[in-house]
Amino acid sequence: MRFLPDRFTLTLIATVLLASFLPARGEFVGWLNALTIAAIALLFFMHGAKLSREAILAGSNNWRLHLWVMFSTFIIFPTLGVLFKWWSPVNVSPELYSGFIYLCILPATVQSAIAFTSLAGGNVAAAVCSASASSLLGIFISPLLVGLLMNVHGETGSLQQVGSIVLQLLVPFVAGHLSRPLIGKWIERNRKLIGKTDQTSILLVVYAAFSEAVTHGIWHQVGLGSLVFIVVGSLVLLTIVLVVNTYMARWLGFNKADEITIVFCGSKKSLANGIPMANILFPAATVGIMVLPLMVFHQVQLMTCAVLARRYQKKQQEKQSALSAEAETVRG
Repeated sequence: MRFLPDRFTLTLIATVLLASFLPARGEFVGWLNALTIAAIALLFFMHGAKLSREAILAGSNNWRLHLWVMFSTFIIFPTLGVLFKWWSPVNVSPELYSGFIYLCILPATVQSAIAFTSLAGGNVAAAVCSASASSLLGIFISPLLVGLLMNVHGETGSLQQVGSIVLQLLVPFVAGHLSRPLIGKWIERNRKLIGKTDQTSILLVVYAAFSEAVTHGIWHQVGLGSLVFIVVGSLVLLTIVLVVNTYMARWLGFNKADEITIVFCGSKKSLANGIPMANILFPAATVGIMVLPLMVFHQVQLMTCAVLARRYQKKQQEKQSALSAEAETVRG
């Protein structure tokens, strides 16, 4: 059970600090923006290349589970985000409440949702299918929800914005997936290297976003009290969604393995999708503050779900031990 931030989260914090003290300026900004676009394309190319068609087909027939995960991801979460902004219980920058709405409209993660489902003894095939479908659908649904639910200056939600997202995210994703027959074996052999490439791409986008935000005075808008508010808000939001998904899975009659899959796939929000997408959807000066709730929620969901997955695993092991003991008694 791990309560401390993982290595990537610590690196993420270090990147924000680097951008705070040494933001990109002058001619370097143009080079950094070009490099960021290339990094985003590489990130989604690798996402597509890692996606196994066989694993998706294996879990695709559990349509009730997938429908509920999509409902949780794109209906329950956004509704909570809108209600949270409407309520506005704490007097903080309005952009932080908008950041929570943005967090709530994003698709689920792929890697961590599958990893926690596997650890807890859930339906891994269904998790692969649900998480991958969520990630892919989010390329279209999330920008539309931004246009529908958020008051953002510019052309957010317009055909031009959706076209930019398709070009920068979907096209590399599809190209990577179509390249899988050629590079799939190499991808499988070098998953650790690919993981590092993904993380490096995210860190580069974070540095570019926070450099721009720092030059526009983000730390004058966000103090310690605001950071505490983001942490508490993330915990409350995640708790509500976990409780709703758990009890709805049981009420709808799903077995324990499917319940686990619903809990972990329906409660995640993707940092890997959210930061590159924000870079396209929002004005450069606001990207940093918009993704701050997402960055905090990312760590909160990892720590909370790690504890929850271990708890599910322990219960599964205890149940298996009880069944084994009962079988031994019957044979005796």
